[in-house]
Amino acid sequence: MRFPIATMLALVACLLGTGSALSDDDPDLIFKKSTVWKFLTPDHKLATYAIDDPLVEGVSCHFTVPEKGGVSGWLGVAEEVSDVSLACRQVGPVTIKEEFEQGEEMFRQRRSLMFKKMRIVRGCDAKRNVLVYLVYSDKLIEGSPKNSTSTVPLMPWGDQAPPKCADFVSD
Repeated sequence: MRFPIATMLALVACLLGTGSALSDDDPDLIFKKSTVWKFLTPDHKLATYAIDDPLVEGVSCHFTVPEKGGVSGWLGVAEEVSDVSLACRQVGPVTIKEEFEQGEEMFRQRRSLMFKKMRIVRGCDAKRNVLVYLVYSDKLIEGSPKNSTSTVPLMPWGDQAPPKCADFVSD
């Protein structure tokens, strides 16, 4: 019995699964906007998601990624491009739950069947008391220079003074 290549690819995609996050929650889909119309298969889209920093309560990030349509996108085997935009903001009083390392990964998502991942990492600009978030995508064989940075100055919220991010950076 012979299986068509599309069936085999769909089976592999199901076995390997799709994106994975470091936090307990997947990102929340805010909306998608079609960019290229495809006949009888899903369109290419831009998708905007929100994710709360699992270690820093009161900080959320929004990122927009392209999602391929067509047959390969429909089957979940398309390699997504590395273009990602990022915006992070303080959305409430900030509580940093534990120490973290500079450049520590706070979220990751698979962007291809095997090798490419999108990562959001966090750091602290101690001099300015600002959390710095960097999104980039990498590949096992070749990295990607495409990236985006967002900063969150830690500000008072109501009568609560902000924490000093430098107090939570591990050596």
